[in-house]
Amino acid sequence: MIDLHVHSTESDGTDTPCELVTLAKQVGLHAFALTDHDTIGGLKYARPAAKEAGIELIPGIELSTDYEGKEVHILGYYIDENNPDFLKHLDTFVNSRDLRNEKMTVLLQKEGFAITMKDLYRENPESVITRAHFARALLEKGCVTSVSQAFDKYLGDGKKYYRPKQMIEPEEAIRLIRVAGGLPALAHPLQYKLGWKKTEQLLSYLKEAGMMGIEVYYSSHSQSDSLHLREIASRLGLVSTGGSDFHGANKPDIHLGSGYGGLRVSALLLDNIKARLQQKNS
Repeated sequence: MIDLHVHSTESDGTDTPCELVTLAKQVGLHAFALTDHDTIGGLKYARPAAKEAGIELIPGIELSTDYEGKEVHILGYYIDENNPDFLKHLDTFVNSRDLRNEKMTVLLQKEGFAITMKDLYRENPESVITRAHFARALLEKGCVTSVSQAFDKYLGDGKKYYRPKQMIEPEEAIRLIRVAGGLPALAHPLQYKLGWKKTEQLLSYLKEAGMMGIEVYYSSHSQSDSLHLREIASRLGLVSTGGSDFHGANKPDIHLGSGYGGLRVSALLLDNIKARLQQKNS
């Protein structure tokens, strides 16, 4: 079994990259992809640990994009971490997030919430700060009773303290991932709540832009959902991928490798991903 959608403390997860390797070993994973938001900073920590544990670490990322006013995420697999064009654009993404986070911090402080940037970074000054960090800080200070309540009351899309971050278009994310030698895939396609017709239209559009895969297997997908997505992927010539979207304590019901308990992602998917990348680069 494998897991191709995993987050660490380098973005909005609560397990360090090395802790993820230990956990992956415990649950019997053959491989996992570290797909932090807008950063590949965790790979340098996870790689030696994964090598020692005998687990394949897939260098990945998850990029946020804007599709017709909706935030859509593009996963990238087997990224070349040294590609200069890719790294330059990652710096731009992080700077955009930093500006957004400063605005949200000031806004919360004006309303009487004792939140500082130091609270958000905690023990990891290199992490990419997301709304999950704000939610955890609010929880730790007793302002909310749960992370989900922080989003429902304050931080969710359209809520009082939400401020959008500057995002690129999906075509640019796909281009960057391909420039870095990676395979781009649409993350959790049903979370955008477009309905099947518009979801397939989105997939067709992204395929024309160079997308190569789709997250068919996901924690919240039913068996019927996955079967339907697999059929669409086959018809469009897209590779099927799958992952839990593990975030540790920030999504406590989702477990590494098994999601809510029923997720099973076969290592055979990696063979298809590698074959597609080899075909692209030949």
